[in-house]
Amino acid sequence: MEISLKNIPIHPALKGHIGKLWVFESSGRIPDMDMKLVVPNGMVKLVIPFRNDFIARRGNYSRLSSINQMTLVGVNDTPFIVDNNQDIASGTIGVEFSPHAAYRFFRIRQSELRNRIYYTPEVIGNAGKEIEERIADTDILEEKINILQEYLLALFMKTETDGIFEYCIHTIKNTFGRITIKELERKTGYSARWLNRKFDEKIGISPKNLCAISRFQFVFQTLVNNPDQLLLDKSYYNVYYDQSHFIKEFKRFTGMPPSKFENHDNYFGKISYLQ
Repeated sequence: MEISLKNIPIHPALKGHIGKLWVFESSGRIPDMDMKLVVPNGMVKLVIPFRNDFIARRGNYSRLSSINQMTLVGVNDTPFIVDNNQDIASGTIGVEFSPHAAYRFFRIRQSELRNRIYYTPEVIGNAGKEIEERIADTDILEEKINILQEYLLALFMKTETDGIFEYCIHTIKNTFGRITIKELERKTGYSARWLNRKFDEKIGISPKNLCAISRFQFVFQTLVNNPDQLLLDKSYYNVYYDQSHFIKEFKRFTGMPPSKFENHDNYFGKISYLQ
């Protein structure tokens, strides 16, 4: 089976605010032996299948996205499963919003989206249906992507920057999650209570939770691209205090310890991390 992931150039005004824009295509359904596991990365995701229906599952909850239908996956701190509805050729457009920026596109308390999967018009109203219709009206992939980016740009331009919040997000990212809430209090002059409320509104998870995801992301990126370096050289010590701490958080975000994870195929879940 042929599988490809193509990164799409992001509109200049949206660079940095959209973390990833990609097109995933395959000649058939991903084999059953593959876990199809998507792990937390602190990003809200917008998914639009343009060939074959797309299914996202988290626990006992699932959401089917029909062709040209927009699905919004809120920021998650647990893994979820993805698949296609039929064993035929498939194609999906995916947008992943940078942790500091999702609130600029979707004016809703982000904690309402956490660990949830929504039909996008349920969140943004009739305007979402109008964009779906425009996307469906063309069979040209490049035009679908241009329509989507123009719409996202219009949403983005309607909102103002929250400087303190975005400073905190960038600080967590730049330290790979190795910063305490007390340090954020000292750097910003705001209390932990205020920061937690701000994060609940703007990203949907607490600063502590985002720090944990950031540490995990650093390790997972290394595990995908150079597993021997991570497990033999113990590179996880760069962000974790010890092996038990590393294994505990890895299991939290994947559902299994790293030794078991490496014995399973998870091509779809890893493909966007390959360098």
